[in-house]
Amino acid sequence: GSFKIYALPDDPTIPAPPRQFRELPDSGPQECIVRIYIVRALQLQPQDNNGLCDPYIKISLGKKVIEDRDNYVPNTLNPIFGRMYELSCFLPQEKDLKISVYDYDTLTRDEKVGETIIDLENRFLSRYGSHCGIPQQYCISGVNTWRDQLKPTQLLQNIARFKGYAPPVLSENGRKINYGGRDYTLEEAEANQILHQHLGPGEERLALHILRTQGLVPEHVETRTLYSTFQPNISQGKLQMWVDVFPKSLGPPGPPFNITPRKAKKYILRVIVWNTKDVLLDEKSITGEEMSDIYVKGWMPGNEENKQKTDVHYRSLDGEGNFNWRFVFPFDYLPAEQLCVVSKKEHFWSLDKTEFRIPPKLIIQIWDNDKFSLDDYLGFVELDLHKTIIPAKVPEKCNTDMIPEYKADSSQKAPRTASLFEQKSMKGWWPCYVEKDGSRILAGKVEMTLEVVNEKEAEERPAGKGRDEPNMNPKLDLPNRPDTSFLWFTNPCKTMKFIVWRRFKWLFIGLIILLILLLFLAVLLYSLP
Repeated sequence: GSFKIYALPDDPTIPAPPRQFRELPDSGPQECIVRIYIVRALQLQPQDNNGLCDPYIKISLGKKVIEDRDNYVPNTLNPIFGRMYELSCFLPQEKDLKISVYDYDTLTRDEKVGETIIDLENRFLSRYGSHCGIPQQYCISGVNTWRDQLKPTQLLQNIARFKGYAPPVLSENGRKINYGGRDYTLEEAEANQILHQHLGPGEERLALHILRTQGLVPEHVETRTLYSTFQPNISQGKLQMWVDVFPKSLGPPGPPFNITPRKAKKYILRVIVWNTKDVLLDEKSITGEEMSDIYVKGWMPGNEENKQKTDVHYRSLDGEGNFNWRFVFPFDYLPAEQLCVVSKKEHFWSLDKTEFRIPPKLIIQIWDNDKFSLDDYLGFVELDLHKTIIPAKVPEKCNTDMIPEYKADSSQKAPRTASLFEQKSMKGWWPCYVEKDGSRILAGKVEMTLEVVNEKEAEERPAGKGRDEPNMNPKLDLPNRPDTSFLWFTNPCKTMKFIVWRRFKWLFIGLIILLILLLFLAVLLYSLP
């Protein structure tokens, strides 16, 4: 309550001083609508053996209980709930709002993680308007529609009456208000604001601007600490939320906010591997020539089970490989957060999938194929799809200076990058490198086309993996590889023709001539008497 002590005059004929508390709230019970917005929890105490928990929300107000057990969030200590609960109550009889976080268990009893208690009567009677925060703008449509029961001009009149000020005076055109002996204009209030189509009338916007200077509680998300009765002085986590209280006597409130978590959209990353150049030659052929059996592997982090690789370009003698091969990587993406959403079971016995949010990246690796031993890793490049390296148009300009984390000369300008989501498509040469003795060595160059399409665009312009159907957008033909590009032991005739004969033909011709001469000498010696 509020108290004011002031002296009374000794002479009873002198009138008493004026009463200080003239505008008092109704002392009778008030039926109210309560909206509880639960955004997310932070740093919850683990409850399961895997060091995580499966939290859900339980709300109690008087005799009313809401147990949202069906909407638990599995395997996380930082759950995003995005839930709004609405119920009614009578104040001050049902003033304590208890919000609890429980851990969902299938076979055993659910355990309470922690709880927080809010005194709704204190908020309802507060002179700072803490029953419903004041927003920054007055909107009559859109996602931030005004939700209080009274308009800003009505709230301003109430504030003036509570403070003993004269009622605010509104000009005829609604662009100026005199309040507390000062003139406020709409032009000054919105001097640095961006106006949009969802804004309401000018007089309401100006009244809201004045309200925001009166020390009222602004619209905000509060972070409350969760406590447990077993450990009363130790934090069990944080809960980000807010509460709105609306007395039914003032009429229905505005529409509630929609804080449902964003759903990831389906996107597809298409990667066409055209050629490689200057790849490290890791082996020697049966004829002693340096060579590599090149193939390219690619995947997106978080979707390692969807690794894809090209076919093999055999017997590359100069580090050049030809592929015309398409990778197709579907992924779930949140454009507002610029993150990929990956849901997978951590173990085969896990009941629920665990959700991860990671930046969208592409990893490309160059490998040397071996039939009788493990394949040899040659080099890689990692591309951030939001800061993708601008590729070189020709292979001669492709080098390790293009990599943002590494430059040969610190005085050089930072490499240029761009968002693949904005450009939609890129084509050119990217460098692949390998770490050796603390430095990065160019391991090869890859010519690729990168393209990001959404689900609708993928249906309109289909494309298959590799060179499989539907082989379109664009159509990929078989690569034009040299005649020497084949697996030598699978075709002995071609091996003799293109490998052995091509390299040792003069030796064979010399041996044949020598053999003929030896036979001629043998016949000559045999025919002598």
